Amino acid sequence: MHTFLPNKPPLKNYISSNRSLKTISKIASELPKLLLTNSVQSTIGSLNKNSLSINFLLKNKKNKEIKLAMSHLSFISHAYIWGGRKPAKVLPQVLAKPWVKLANYLGRPPILSYASYCLDNWYKIDPRKSINLENIALINNFLGGVDEDWFVTIHVCIEDAASYAIDSAHKLSLLNDKNSEKEFLKYLNNICKSLKKVNDIFSRMPEKCDPYVYYHRVRPYIFGTKDNPNLKQGLIYEGEFNNKPQFFRGETGAQSSIIPFLDGALGIYHSNDNLRHYLNEMRDYMPPEHRKMIEDIEQRSNAKKYILKSKILMKKYNLCLEEIRKFRAMHLEYAASYIHKQAQRNNSFGTGGSTIRGTGGTPFMRYLKKHRDETQKQKI
Repeated sequence: MHTFLPNKPPLKNYISSNRSLKTISKIASELPKLLLTNSVQSTIGSLNKNSLSINFLLKNKKNKEIKLAMSHLSFISHAYIWGGRKPAKVLPQVLAKPWVKLANYLGRPPILSYASYCLDNWYKIDPRKSINLENIALINNFLGGVDEDWFVTIHVCIEDAASYAIDSAHKLSLLNDKNSEKEFLKYLNNICKSLKKVNDIFSRMPEKCDPYVYYHRVRPYIFGTKDNPNLKQGLIYEGEFNNKPQFFRGETGAQSSIIPFLDGALGIYHSNDNLRHYLNEMRDYMPPEHRKMIEDIEQRSNAKKYILKSKILMKKYNLCLEEIRKFRAMHLEYAASYIHKQAQRNNSFGTGGSTIRGTGGTPFMRYLKKHRDETQKQKI
């Protein structure tokens, strides 16, 4: 089946026995306590430059452990950058060197991305049971707690629920005028059914993720360094990039491949403006194999051309777009309640980051509205 979630749960622990991997795992597991006591930077400062080496994993191409290490080091590095009284302007070599090496191997930037935050950051509580909100927990977190875990596990379950839509959209893109109306209808039905499940899961976000807690305890740690007013000069990765400041986008749901893939399969287009440029930029943060899947379906799919020949198919096509519109509308509602409203309140604990821009460094309210409206306009 074509899907963006790993077919098998990610590794929770390293299989290899290695001193540096034990150190990485230990620090990652202790992040909530280190952040609470403001001691992330001092802990990292006490290490020698090779304490977090991942050369063994890269040499032996242990891909599952490499993804675990990428998630670990992404969380540790973001805790270092954002967990002090002021954002760190320099990431020390002990973190920068292995993080950049892993990022290069995986084909994406050295920053906490959706892949490390969500796709590779979960496990089943009961391995015998299916993926659902009552059976998923996180491998890594920052402060921890119900709200942070629920926020991420909602996205994990969305990715799982969308798998049926992704697989059906792939099969839909392979159809042509030699295929029957019944075949087109089958895959459109599957996409619609799958997206209804996605929206049902997404609607449960408020159950255990409080807007105040999200804004002040979860969101501050997932920002990037590009278009971020708190790090205007970027971040220096000590010993990497010729010690020149780097600017990367923060973790954001826009790095999920679900909607871009469905846009490509169903022929949903976005006007060529800054938003389109941003969406294309987000692909740099996706796993390369996901990026290629999106590019391939955009080039291949002519489904909309054949759907336009049938009133039955057009009706079902519009129902698919309505589910995508609902998803984008819900995202907009959450952005208003979880970010915009919270930004109006004074807070003595944390800043919650920029009130104008999202964690990806964009004017999120304007972009989300445009997403929603463009989807609505392309119904046929």
